[in-house]
Amino acid sequence: MNIFEWEGWNKSREFKTGDMEAPSKNAVHLRLSRLGITPERIKKKRPNLFKKIPFAGPSVPKSSIILFARQFSAMIDAGMPIVKCFDLLCEREKNREFKRVLEKIKRWVEDGETLADALGKYPEHFDSMFSNMVAAGEKGGVLDEILIRLAKDLEKAEKVRKKVGTAMIYPLATLIVSIVVTGVILIFVIPVFRRMFLDMGGQIPFATRLVIALSDGLKQNIFYILAVMAALFFGTRSFYRTSKGRLFIDAMKLKSPLFGPLVRKSVVANFSRAMAAMLKSGVAILDAFDTVSKTIENRAMQMAASRVKEEISDGRPLNEALYRSGVFPSMVCQMVSIGESTGALDAVFEKIADFYDDEVDAFTENIMALIEPAMMIFLGITVGGLIVSLYLPIFKMASILN
Repeated sequence: MNIFEWEGWNKSREFKTGDMEAPSKNAVHLRLSRLGITPERIKKKRPNLFKKIPFAGPSVPKSSIILFARQFSAMIDAGMPIVKCFDLLCEREKNREFKRVLEKIKRWVEDGETLADALGKYPEHFDSMFSNMVAAGEKGGVLDEILIRLAKDLEKAEKVRKKVGTAMIYPLATLIVSIVVTGVILIFVIPVFRRMFLDMGGQIPFATRLVIALSDGLKQNIFYILAVMAALFFGTRSFYRTSKGRLFIDAMKLKSPLFGPLVRKSVVANFSRAMAAMLKSGVAILDAFDTVSKTIENRAMQMAASRVKEEISDGRPLNEALYRSGVFPSMVCQMVSIGESTGALDAVFEKIADFYDDEVDAFTENIMALIEPAMMIFLGITVGGLIVSLYLPIFKMASILN
């Protein structure tokens, strides 16, 4: 199938443009005619060479999807037909990639597909939970309520994700900066002092000799070091892309003494909020668990959730299955047990999500409070130690002269 760009006029003499996936120009012309559009130009679209390159292709920010859900909910609540809603949403959308996605979804809906099926064709933008909740909303006639709930849940999940990302990026960025500064000093600054020290003669202090040896070693082996670092980076990334590699690395994330609890709390918060939304929408618990477990980003917890789903399908109570998984906190299991006995499992999951959202906030603040002084101490020891080692021979020479 090829993608064609078209331009034309509708029955109201309004100029329209868009993209269409079709086997040939004739197919595009025929489909536009059925839509009441007289095409003026149809041209085959060139493939985007950058689309396959990570970080280079067009992307759709989460904020665009959240705004789409809110606006779509308001239009449905006002009684507008779905196709008309998509017409307005396409006109207002500024992100070109997302606009193209909405236009395709609109065409599939016009061709008779359900909205949930059309959304499900873009899992990179609308995950299985989103499309399944929309399907439940279509069946129950509460699509507007489902969409506004999805928008709220996406906002909260994005807030948690950003907090976790901030907590992890800050120490990593500080570490990289300290390594770069240390490398610059060793490669460019130390050699200048080295020549000066050799001209001075005499015995150079041990700390200074050690720093000079590090500088010489780094300069002589810089390309080998960079090659090893690149090999480790790309090797780790390739390993992570395999199913076993991702499972292993994600399991290591959970066992990490510093960030492990943070990752676990954020996953539990997002998982519980998604479960609450699905159960409130009238989705059966097995279907909800199956859908939500697939949206968990951490593969180790995703596998554990899949085992929980198998156990509850065999008749085991949900709280026992969660406890046996070994990855869900005991408090979650106890609260789920209460929810099962009272029949208010959706409300319990919502309370769990609120609790762990607050836990993520508090944990992130504590980590940042600990990391900032730790990074300052680390920078002081590395950079400060290098500078002091450079001044030691000067201090020694001054004492001799005195």
